[in-house]
Amino acid sequence: MGIRRVFIIVLDSFGCGALPDASAYGDEGSDTLRSVTLSKCFRAPFLTSLGLFNIFGNREKSVPAAIPVGAYGRAAERSAGKDTTTGHWEIAGLVSKKPMPTYPDGFPEELIQKIEKETGVGILCNKPYSGTEVIKDYGREHIVTGKPIVYTSADSVFQVAAHEDVMPLEKLYEYCKKVRALLVGENAVGRVIARPFKGEYPNYERTPYRHDYSVAPPEPTLLDYLKSSGFDVIGVGKIGDIFAMSGLTESIPTHGNEEGMKAAFEAAGRNFTGLCFVNLVDFDSLYGHRNNSDGYAKAISEFDAWLGDFLKKLNDDDLLLITADHGCDPATSSTDHSREYVPIIAYGAKVCPCDLGTRTTYADIGKTVADIFSVENDLAGESFAGLLGCETLYGELAQKAIEMRKMSYSPYSGFRVGAALLTREGKVYGGCNIENSAYPATCCAERTAFYKALSEGKRNFSALAIAGGKEPGDASELASYCAPCGTCRQVIREFCGGNFRIISVKSKNDYKIYTLDELLPFSFGPDDLG
Repeated sequence: MGIRRVFIIVLDSFGCGALPDASAYGDEGSDTLRSVTLSKCFRAPFLTSLGLFNIFGNREKSVPAAIPVGAYGRAAERSAGKDTTTGHWEIAGLVSKKPMPTYPDGFPEELIQKIEKETGVGILCNKPYSGTEVIKDYGREHIVTGKPIVYTSADSVFQVAAHEDVMPLEKLYEYCKKVRALLVGENAVGRVIARPFKGEYPNYERTPYRHDYSVAPPEPTLLDYLKSSGFDVIGVGKIGDIFAMSGLTESIPTHGNEEGMKAAFEAAGRNFTGLCFVNLVDFDSLYGHRNNSDGYAKAISEFDAWLGDFLKKLNDDDLLLITADHGCDPATSSTDHSREYVPIIAYGAKVCPCDLGTRTTYADIGKTVADIFSVENDLAGESFAGLLGCETLYGELAQKAIEMRKMSYSPYSGFRVGAALLTREGKVYGGCNIENSAYPATCCAERTAFYKALSEGKRNFSALAIAGGKEPGDASELASYCAPCGTCRQVIREFCGGNFRIISVKSKNDYKIYTLDELLPFSFGPDDLG
């Protein structure tokens, strides 16, 4: 595709509907996106324009974009589980066949005794608990005894809460590292999480210095394959923790969405070749787990506002992929993760807007990125790079335009033009210029293709290729690139948005790509009529 940089942004827990096996996880009916869109605080014009509500299963949750500017679809989770680590690993091409261990009754006594012996510190609680409730219920005892508060959840986690004045951060982190080294074999939980807090009873508050210690991936992931092939692999937020630093060339830890978005924006201004993998955690930790639909909706709205500026930061050889790692429906009675589809949105100058359909695994994302960078790999999943409007597709459109040029009726000017119009459904309509002795009655190739498609009820289009010149009709290479006339640009504007791709063809392998906004800036269209 000629892509130099890929940005994967994971909106942590932003699922979009229960999977067919959700009932086996107690998540039947969960739909994080639906719950968030029902909030009066939800506003996401940029995600909408990229195709979020054009995804199958999302179209009834809000008004779909009439002409999406991104490629869009959804993916099912194939791994056994619904936690953060499992979801991210699958995005990176590693499907976990066996679920990570969970402890609905707390950790086994023999394991706790081993941890207490090796660390020299006793523990409090050892039960599944809400993170905010556990410090309220055990915080005073912790301050008196100095013992850390150990608890778990429905996920595969060993969480350690400690007051920063009782167990300073470095001491808490060191304790968690020791525990991580002890949790192996059948007790190899996905994450050991340090959960510092401050304040006085009953107003304890968790601080932003959480730190995760994940189990290392058992097999190579996309990150490892890219790094070993010489590409940059930058992890932002929890990525370094989730992959235990495996496969990263750089890790940028953050505390919350604001820092994560800032780091991603700064990365977009840097000169690197490879992957920038971003996790934005607040959706999950602050709102999904707290059953706060309005807070979740506000956070999505804030991300969307940031996204508008981030899209302008992207270069022509960049690819943006937006997805999630699981669900966490804030409107259900559960405070745990939910087994859901996740959205896939792709955007870039070289991306042809299209429907990616329903993918059978999150791993299709990792497989696609490996395919884009031509990296040999053994990842799970199936690449959808071929659907993203890469040079192969544009080359085929260019060839079709050259062929349509042969049909030109241009006895007066001798200037033959062919056009090939691609619809959202993937159908191609050809057109040629048709001249008339009464010159104003002439119809350009571009309009011929559009009118042909429109007469068959088509209204949504992805790209248009144009080939024109005075060479013989069968010429395979033209003397110059051909651009649409002003009238054709206005007709295109009637049915297409500013990001509609126009391919000016010199040969099948030599063409230039423009957006309609570039060819017709400050245009007047149907939306200007009010």
